[in-house]
Amino acid sequence: MKISPEKVVSVTYTLTLDNGAIADQADDQQPFLFIHGVGQTLPAFDDALNGMVVGDGFKFTLTAEQSYGMPNADWLISIPKSVFSGPDVPEDILEVGAVLPMQDQSGNPMDGKVVEIGEEEVKMDFNHPLAGEALHFEGTIIEVREASAEELEHGHVHGPGGHEH
Repeated sequence: MKISPEKVVSVTYTLTLDNGAIADQADDQQPFLFIHGVGQTLPAFDDALNGMVVGDGFKFTLTAEQSYGMPNADWLISIPKSVFSGPDVPEDILEVGAVLPMQDQSGNPMDGKVVEIGEEEVKMDFNHPLAGEALHFEGTIIEVREASAEELEHGHVHGPGGHEH
């Protein structure tokens, strides 16, 4: 069976950056499972795997523009330091380099990296951690199957390696 939209795909891969650092991996014991073509992965990642079958190896690079884009200066935001105080906030939460769970004004979850701690404000970077990076993928297709109606309705893979209800 060929990889095409709405198929469940299982892959092993190593993701490296231009400097050779390994950014992520999925192996035979814990492969990466996703429903192809429904927005669970980067569109260019789906495009690169389209038409492959079990056993096919892959090696491709996604540019920063094809993946998480270039860093956006508008996403460096100064937040009042008082936001990080209170009875439910750990005292040692603020540390340069720490990635903290935050929410936007609509309550949507997002992670922010602390880049600077001032007297009154904390500067945080809300760009994706891989913004500006080319992503080098190398791996193997290990399974391709039809997605069930329930998986498509729920928007994720069920069963071993996927979501359990």
